[in-house]
Amino acid sequence: MTFSVVQLLGGLSYATTLFLMAAGLSLIFGVTRIVNFAHGSFFMLGALFAAHWVTNWFPAWGESAALYLIAMLLGAVCAGLAGAVAEFLLLRRMAGAPELYQLVATFGLSLAMHDAMQWGFGVDEVFAPRFPGLKGSVQIGDEFFPVYPLVMIGLGPLVWLGLHLLLRRSLFGQRLRAATQDREMLAALGVNPKPLMLGAVVLGCALAGLAGALQLPREPAHLQMDMNVIVETFVVVVTGGLGSIGGAFVAALLIGLVHAFGIGVFPQATLVIVFLTMAGVLVLRPQGLSGLSATSMGGVPGSVREVAQKFHGLRLGWPASLVIALALVLLAGLAWQGGPYWQTLAADALILMIFGISLQAMMALGGLVSFGHAAFFALGAYGAALSHSLWGASLPLALAVGCAAALLVAAVFGAAVVRSSGVYLAMLSLALAQVIWAGATQWVSLTGGDNGIIGLALVSDEGRTVFYLLLVALALLAVMALRWLGRSVLGAALQAVRDAPLRAAASGLPVGWLKYRIFVESAVLAGLAGGLFAAHKGAVFPSLAAVATSVDALLVVLLGGVHQLWGAVVGSALLSYAGAELGREVTYWRGLLGVFIMLIMVASPSGLLSLLAGRRTR
Repeated sequence: MTFSVVQLLGGLSYATTLFLMAAGLSLIFGVTRIVNFAHGSFFMLGALFAAHWVTNWFPAWGESAALYLIAMLLGAVCAGLAGAVAEFLLLRRMAGAPELYQLVATFGLSLAMHDAMQWGFGVDEVFAPRFPGLKGSVQIGDEFFPVYPLVMIGLGPLVWLGLHLLLRRSLFGQRLRAATQDREMLAALGVNPKPLMLGAVVLGCALAGLAGALQLPREPAHLQMDMNVIVETFVVVVTGGLGSIGGAFVAALLIGLVHAFGIGVFPQATLVIVFLTMAGVLVLRPQGLSGLSATSMGGVPGSVREVAQKFHGLRLGWPASLVIALALVLLAGLAWQGGPYWQTLAADALILMIFGISLQAMMALGGLVSFGHAAFFALGAYGAALSHSLWGASLPLALAVGCAAALLVAAVFGAAVVRSSGVYLAMLSLALAQVIWAGATQWVSLTGGDNGIIGLALVSDEGRTVFYLLLVALALLAVMALRWLGRSVLGAALQAVRDAPLRAAASGLPVGWLKYRIFVESAVLAGLAGGLFAAHKGAVFPSLAAVATSVDALLVVLLGGVHQLWGAVVGSALLSYAGAELGREVTYWRGLLGVFIMLIMVASPSGLLSLLAGRRTR
């Protein structure tokens, strides 16, 4: 009984941090309709700023609760000011863009903010002292529970009450709610929505900075705080429902308690339990506990001209396709002649290209957004690696096993896909990727855990040339298959489902089956890319299922152009070369990459090829 009470209190305390983050994210989304992936960066900024302020001034002024509280508030103010700059420079320009473009643009913002904080604060952890006056603990039976987390438990309801009063009782809050429901009507009534958007972003980012500063008495401030917290924050927001602060409060309590009791009962499967909880909610209620449905969130199909441009992009004629294919083969040949470095780089780009095309097919044709496509990439890699290490399978058999593993999981998981869309689908796929990552990490006897599976000999030194030619052939086949699919009757039906699902269903098209089919086929191609990666590198690790791998696939598709036939080719070449060359020459190359991503998403959300095509048309 004592253990249960202590775990309950720990879960409620953790829920406060999650709610502060989720409330800010929900507030920003409710007004701006922007899903801010960089929200964790403002959390980290508030923590680092407050930690440095406390550690610099405490020795001179002495330990004081008031000074500590001022430092926490200054951390929140700093995060709010940074949010104002981000709103003016980036978020305002991304308003109205598809949610996936917003996610990728704000991911670029998180990269830029991470390197900026690394330059400004350094790479070392900052250990702040415990909060003065709250250093003790209380005894609960045979257990002891710290006083500071008890105070944190009371802070969550107070923040919720303050937000409730602000949104319900103040003129600013009433206008915020009006902007959430109908921004155009509010503007027609003479209210400028831009200051409201700025205020919502500043308040949301300040709440994230306050949440980070409040963590200082419990853990040190460091440069990995952003990614550690943003994933579970998205879990809370999506479980509660996008744009619903009340839903975020209930979901934070649910996830906090699941997290606390999971650590106490199944510590190795805590993350899996958390994501399975979110997945269960989304399967039963696709819009979350209190969220808006996909149709009420502004999912209006594009104009006839936009649809025609999307359709035309994948229907490139044979002459142009053959010229580009020959150019690709020529570049691959030049890379092979350049020596081991360029051979490895070209092979990485070709595998990334196949992986990107697998995601592009379901995005461009089916309109399905996946933020966890790395799950099938990792399944293909581990399937190929395990079949070779356990049974001695050759390369063709190992690739077949990898594709079969991806097919099996996608066939089961795809049943939930047809019920979700937009950000909810993206988070549901992220949940699958996190489950695969946790399984690869914890199932040490089979996967080797964090040590991975190494020493694979799927490709011999003598067979490197043949394997390289195989990569080139498979990459070209993937592009041609995408072209064929875009021009086929099936492709036309998929695009009808993408642009007007209700009209497609009324016309007799099997909407659910079409979405299920393209999802499974894309997963199999991603599994093939994973198997090729295992053969190329000779080792696989759990990081293949991490968020960063899924983001790589998204960047490949969006940098080149999601509706451009050769978009994945351009995106994979650009990302592979930039990552390799900038990583060798520039210290803060991730920040530069983040700035480049933001510029592309603002200047041409449809990708570089669309930007070039638009200039040529003009």
